[in-house]
Amino acid sequence: MAADVVIVGAGIVGAACARALARAGARVTVLDRGAAAAGTSAHGEGNLLVSDKGPGPELELATVSLRRWAALAEELADELGPRFPSVEHEAKGGLVVVTSTEGLSGLRRFADAQRASGVEAVEMGAEQARELEPDLAPGVVGAVHYPHDAQVQPVAATEALLASARRAGAEVRTGVEVTGPLLGAGGRLAGVVTSRGEVAADAVVVAAGPWSAEVAERLGSSIPVRPRRGMVLVTTPMPQRIRRKVYDGDYFAATQSAGAELQTSAVIESTQGGTVLIGSSREQVGFDERFRAAVPAEMARRAVAVFPFLAQTNVMRSYVGFRPYMPDHLPVIGPDPVRAGLWFATGHEGAGVGLAPATGDLLAAQLLGLDPALDPRPYAVDRPTLLETQS
Repeated sequence: MAADVVIVGAGIVGAACARALARAGARVTVLDRGAAAAGTSAHGEGNLLVSDKGPGPELELATVSLRRWAALAEELADELGPRFPSVEHEAKGGLVVVTSTEGLSGLRRFADAQRASGVEAVEMGAEQARELEPDLAPGVVGAVHYPHDAQVQPVAATEALLASARRAGAEVRTGVEVTGPLLGAGGRLAGVVTSRGEVAADAVVVAAGPWSAEVAERLGSSIPVRPRRGMVLVTTPMPQRIRRKVYDGDYFAATQSAGAELQTSAVIESTQGGTVLIGSSREQVGFDERFRAAVPAEMARRAVAVFPFLAQTNVMRSYVGFRPYMPDHLPVIGPDPVRAGLWFATGHEGAGVGLAPATGDLLAAQLLGLDPALDPRPYAVDRPTLLETQS
């Protein structure tokens, strides 16, 4: 029996799409050439942030998704039971700190614009910031607190979404690579050809993260997703001294930059296991995984400038991942304008975990002809801001 929808990619965005579609009654098959949650979703920090997003479509998607995550964590726990690993949802809040008066002025302007869009952003002086994070560096002159920033464990969250999708009837097949299109009448996409045979479907959703361009090309289309490499450092476990997600004021600029060169900023937080995660880096080097010592050295320098005690802490490992970068810094969620039957849910760069629930709901609503909670036009494949980057 043919599936209604094939989803290519078993990361967190594909998992969220699968759950939303399956629970709405679609027959869903998820395909991944590797293991579930083994790509970008396994190489991030699990951020659920509004603090790093300026007014506009991405912030709107993030606001909806942040609320959705709070409910979703409870839904998944109730549905899957205590024997299934927790998604570790933690509404810890975020703190953006600056070390110069110029930086503070810029942060104030940014927070003012966010507040006008409904984000709770509380400006703080240095002493107030240290009440929240006593170990902050002496050079911190001010901060903005975002109470609603949160975090999940990204692999556990992906696996939970897939488990929920399976309970709703979805099939998840790993070790299956999509190699080409299965075409129907008039050239409409009618499924996919894979390394293990054909899979028929009424619609195919590409949710393959930074590999989405490759999959789209195999299916006869194109999308300007590129890999953007990032690294995370993991310290040895310690008594918790960092209570929130804390990052410096350069982080937002790095997320919005189009530059291919190395960019770093301090993003620091504790995990429930006692380790500290230290990010972040961004560079466009294709899928090059080679280790470059200059990258973690610069990340460590920035982290110590925010929390000096980290200079005495050991890093036990690091990991590199590739984020799906779009030239206009917005994800693509919707149908291909040329090839009927082809859909996309990709291009979230480093925000895929945070934006996954709203992405899944928006994709499912469009594909099934339901009323979407958000206007889908800003995320369309043929939106003007994306077409301009390709001209």
